[in-house]
Amino acid sequence: MSRVAKKTIVLPPGVSVDISLEQVSVKGPLGTLVFPANPAVTVEQEGDSLSCKPVLGMANGDAMSGTIRAVVANMVTGVSKGFERKLSLVGVGYRAQAQGDTLNLTLGFSHPVAYKLPSGITAMTPTQTEIVIKGVDRQLVGQVAAEVRSYRKPEPYKGKGVRYVDEVVVIKETKKKK
Repeated sequence: MSRVAKKTIVLPPGVSVDISLEQVSVKGPLGTLVFPANPAVTVEQEGDSLSCKPVLGMANGDAMSGTIRAVVANMVTGVSKGFERKLSLVGVGYRAQAQGDTLNLTLGFSHPVAYKLPSGITAMTPTQTEIVIKGVDRQLVGQVAAEVRSYRKPEPYKGKGVRYVDEVVVIKETKKKK
């Protein structure tokens, strides 16, 4: 059995879980998340904790039990605390502005880039060069941050572009004339 799956998930106060044969639903103060159940893994609730156990005789039960446990733990964290990803814009004239469900980016192109945020995701711009993406679904928050970053990835010579706040960009040395 997976070492990850052996750890139980402790439910914080205000979070409830509904387990059925088809899906696992987690409801909390920030929203509700639903994940389709895997027939190779059983999710059991014992008081205020959850455990994921492989079904005996299923081919990939051991492998999937750790994955399902990690996904359910992320769902519990998401509906109780939420997730956020911070991006910074590095470059002269690079700006971001959040307007409702649209993120307007000026990234040195001949045209502005308007990124429509999916439902359940909010973006804030504390300054013109910072973007904070928040939501309850960890996968969706990371996907939106990756899509915004993909418009102008950090280039290796000056480091200009959209980068994660904790990202380290290794700057290359330019070619020297002899």
